[in-house]
Amino acid sequence: MKLAQALSDRADLQTRIEVLRERLVANAKVQEGEAPAEDPAELMAQLEDCTTALETLITRINLTNAATLADGETLTAKLARRDCLGRRIEVLRAFASSASATVMRGTRSEIKIKSTLPVAPLQKQIDALAKQLRELDARIQELNWTTELQ
Repeated sequence: MKLAQALSDRADLQTRIEVLRERLVANAKVQEGEAPAEDPAELMAQLEDCTTALETLITRINLTNAATLADGETLTAKLARRDCLGRRIEVLRAFASSASATVMRGTRSEIKIKSTLPVAPLQKQIDALAKQLRELDARIQELNWTTELQ
């Protein structure tokens, strides 16, 4: 099985577990003398099966990511770099958006608000980081489709 298929299976299991949680909550209580729409014991057994399968799959994915070397670093390192790069871009975009927002003054006597940093060079930096992120993500996706799951 390829790593990409394992990642898809992981997402499916996570969704199934969430649906089971909702079904369990919906069948947690019934009016006295009534039966639940679904058997909570059966739902709990399904939950046990899904969480056990998810744990095994996550372990295999993590072991594969740690063992897969590409471009001189592990897939785990690439994933960490992608996550941090995405977070950095998100913060810089929020800062640039705030710094570039204009404040309207009603009169000349009102306090003038100005940006603490020039926005244009910051936007160029954000664009360069976004390009790095796209290229890194493409490389990770390529590895996901070509790497066998351990």
